[in-house]
Amino acid sequence: MIGINHHGAISGVTGSCHELSLPSDEPRSRAGVLIDCGLFQGSESKGRSTAEDLAIDFSIDHIRALVVTHVHIDHVGRIPYLLAAGFEGPIICSEPSAEMLPEILEDALKIGFTRDRRLIERVLAVIRERLVPVPYNQWHPVFDKTGCSLSVRLQRAGHILGSAYVECDARSGELEERVVFSGDLGAPHSPLLPEPSSPERADRLVIESTYGDKNHEDRETRRYRLKGVLEHALQDGGMVLIPAFSIGRTQELLYEIEGVIAEFGDEQVTKGADPEGSDPTQGLTWSNLEVVVDSPLAAKFTNIYRQLKPFWDDEAQTLVKSGRHPLSFEQLTVINSHDDHRNAVEYLAKSHRPCVVLAGSGMCAGGRVVNYLKAMLGNERNDVLFVGYQAVGTPGRDILTHGPIGGWVELEGKRYDIRAKIHQVSGYSAHAGQADLLRFVEGISVPPKEIRIVHGDSHAKQEFDTILKARLPNSRVCIP
Repeated sequence: MIGINHHGAISGVTGSCHELSLPSDEPRSRAGVLIDCGLFQGSESKGRSTAEDLAIDFSIDHIRALVVTHVHIDHVGRIPYLLAAGFEGPIICSEPSAEMLPEILEDALKIGFTRDRRLIERVLAVIRERLVPVPYNQWHPVFDKTGCSLSVRLQRAGHILGSAYVECDARSGELEERVVFSGDLGAPHSPLLPEPSSPERADRLVIESTYGDKNHEDRETRRYRLKGVLEHALQDGGMVLIPAFSIGRTQELLYEIEGVIAEFGDEQVTKGADPEGSDPTQGLTWSNLEVVVDSPLAAKFTNIYRQLKPFWDDEAQTLVKSGRHPLSFEQLTVINSHDDHRNAVEYLAKSHRPCVVLAGSGMCAGGRVVNYLKAMLGNERNDVLFVGYQAVGTPGRDILTHGPIGGWVELEGKRYDIRAKIHQVSGYSAHAGQADLLRFVEGISVPPKEIRIVHGDSHAKQEFDTILKARLPNSRVCIP
């Protein structure tokens, strides 16, 4: 029997780690692969925060390879612990992911693994040596031993640059199965990335359900909602703070903001004139709106995105050919040093200079966004715009829940009242909505014999489970 085991992302949306194992003809022998090996985040990280807690707690003697769907930390953050447990196999991923994985793990190692620079460099050297970049839509043999074999193929998932879902052709004795792991699927019509297509075949499917209970706004709607939120905030003379994930969301937002500036450049955001120049909001046009990225990691990955233009979608390629620079436009300022960050927070909090700031981390659980929140949450002229999923137990979820009713949030042990306006534009989530997930499943010509629902909060999984059972009565649908 070809087995599927889950070592994460079954009680929530983080810690993705799934195992595909095949018995062989050799006595008491099997071979397998892991699909992702990620960190737990938010409330799911409780009791899983120390090096001892994060140590790999399942057998890996039979694991021949790790396949990475994409480089978000909840899918790759435990790779150093996998190496420490003795894993010696290849790390298979897409070509863009191979470029980005060492960068994201370097940051993760510094924060949660060790401060020893030499040790970090040794770990990164091992990871670079093990990386096996595989082009999309190309079968790659993983192992072929007595009685069992496995090949994998990566297909575009549209989640972030380099993201993939994984098709596994598994053979054990006379049994052959195509097992598909969705990883994280992107929404259609996302900026920069081609949308995912359904697999041609899937005997068994393991699918995410982050938004298994809701749909997103279409791109045009969310784009004008983004413009409206920015406009409203800037007319108040405040700052728009967008907690942004370093990979994916930041680049998509910059792409959309550049598009708004290009379309409405000479149009005034605020009406009237101020000949004295004492009110920075008067006469502000979109073309002189300042956009700040205050995250060294986001800046690094934005640069990598620019270098990987061949993997952009047709729309983005056309913009570049027309002379536009959607990730490096004139109004964009990048802040790198910590001193410049501190000065920017202090200056923007006092000056009421209209500005859009994208700062990490995306769930407000750490990083530079926390200092901005401390400085600006108490001022009703400011706005916080959430564009991505906020996990239970994170400050981002608390702000989103309690902010609209004038509540408070705890940041680094201290309570802060929320007077700033709180907005959410869900369409900028990098995850597929319910309808998108259904389209992915129903696009498989022969419905899977088994569908396993993972990577979702309980309500999202239950609702998606109910819908799939109604739509695909001949498929066995389960929540592990």
